[in-house]
Amino acid sequence: MPDKLLDCLVVGGGPAGLTAAIYLARFRRRFQVVDAGRSRAALIPTSHNHAGFPDGIRGPILLHRMAEQARRYGAHVVAGSVTQLSRREDGVFVATVDGQRIATRTVLLATGIVDREPDFPGLPDAIRRGLVRHCGICDGYEVLGESVGVIGHGSSGLHEALFLRTYSSNITLLSLGRPLTLSADERDRVTSAGIEVVEGSVEQVVIENDRIRALALRDGDCRSFDVLYSALGSDARSELVRGLGTQLDGKGCVVTDEHQRSSTDGLFAAGDVVRSLDQISVAMGQAAIAATAIHNRLRGMALPRDAAGETLSFSPQNLCDCGPATSGPP
Repeated sequence: MPDKLLDCLVVGGGPAGLTAAIYLARFRRRFQVVDAGRSRAALIPTSHNHAGFPDGIRGPILLHRMAEQARRYGAHVVAGSVTQLSRREDGVFVATVDGQRIATRTVLLATGIVDREPDFPGLPDAIRRGLVRHCGICDGYEVLGESVGVIGHGSSGLHEALFLRTYSSNITLLSLGRPLTLSADERDRVTSAGIEVVEGSVEQVVIENDRIRALALRDGDCRSFDVLYSALGSDARSELVRGLGTQLDGKGCVVTDEHQRSSTDGLFAAGDVVRSLDQISVAMGQAAIAATAIHNRLRGMALPRDAAGETLSFSPQNLCDCGPATSGPP
């Protein structure tokens, strides 16, 4: 069993998971990264607020470079999905990865979130082209003086519209036919900021020359925008740890301490799946903290005994076996 036991299983290959991979590999830990290929960073046309890239960097290129850096130290990023996670009485986690079972002493959850998207045609292409966005903090600067539509029907839409008002005086709040659930005070704030409200349903979206040329509404109205921001909220990909009884907040994000430890002993979390500022730089910092905490936790820890009659299987060729870490006092 000890020769088949991982020090850490990293679930997710986005900025958080790949940063953890770099650290764990350099700590000479035995670990595996399992990536389902759902990182939101892969959808970023160009990031201009990531330090060190004054000309910006495309999301897929950033992920590729991070994965390549991790591989230089011996890490392997395995394409697959972790479908089940349990924890034995001796503290060992058992994960099911595409039908195979992997045993690990710790787990780092870096699965991120999934955005709630507006329901209109051509959305995937519009996202790839940067015409529909989800993060005003990330790229609001790039819409200086442009015509901006914000999709939302509650407080989240209001807050995004008010935030983007910093960059443009031409902001429209679109509820896509749903009732605009704002209080009287919130409606006053919209009016005071000069934000127009349109509550009609969208019938057709016409994209032309990297611009949303026409947003045809059911009432016959037609609007044109340089960019749309979706402010419909998001859902944390935390379903894997619900069965462990891990503490989650009201939005399903994993609650962690200053070392990225969850309420489940041995389970760490980093990135957007943690309730924090959803930024690449934040995810990377949290992953560095988590990987270091994992390394320090495991130093000098005795290997647990195998449970009677339990057989675990995995693909040894997919493991990052960087050699045993130097033992020492915790």
